[in-house]
Amino acid sequence: MVSVRVYVEGGGDKNPKLNRQCRAGFREFFSKAGLEGPMPSVHPGGPREKTYKKFCTAINEAKDDCFIVLLVDSEAAVASSDSPWEHLKKCDKWTQPPAAADDSAQLMVQCMEAWFVADRQSLGAYFGKDFKAAVLPARDDVEAIAKSDLERTLRQATRSCSKGKGIYRKGRHSFELLGCLDPSKVMEASPYARRLIDALKRS
Repeated sequence: MVSVRVYVEGGGDKNPKLNRQCRAGFREFFSKAGLEGPMPSVHPGGPREKTYKKFCTAINEAKDDCFIVLLVDSEAAVASSDSPWEHLKKCDKWTQPPAAADDSAQLMVQCMEAWFVADRQSLGAYFGKDFKAAVLPARDDVEAIAKSDLERTLRQATRSCSKGKGIYRKGRHSFELLGCLDPSKVMEASPYARRLIDALKRS
């Protein structure tokens, strides 16, 4: 049986609670997406560059029965002609380790918040009656929405929310919200989310 480890951008070495939320949120999302058997082991990597370095160390030391995955925000639109590794080379100057497969690099395009916008029903249920869904970008191709627009409109949509949630903040809400999403809606709106789940199912 193949052991799967996913190194995720986010969390932090000095925040055990946030790391627990990160692992729990992704495990719930993966489970609802139809992954069976042992769930992938989720490793919060902290800042973006640090996550990449942890991934490189892990894949260089991995045994043959391990599938090591890097999962980070793309930070920008991905050119249709570029693979994830080519995109990361252009944007971050990251090179593909010799032991890494093409599907070892996985992207949230343009950031995790695009997944949230893909499932507005779950967003509304999470933030409560004062959530303003109409403020969010009115388009189905969520990967085309700029990261800055996603974050800005999520803050605007939650400005009046109470229910103990308040205005959307990355970290404070993101991993808990991730576990509430309907993966089928996310994968329908985000081809890169579907690519991730397909790769994990094949492993």
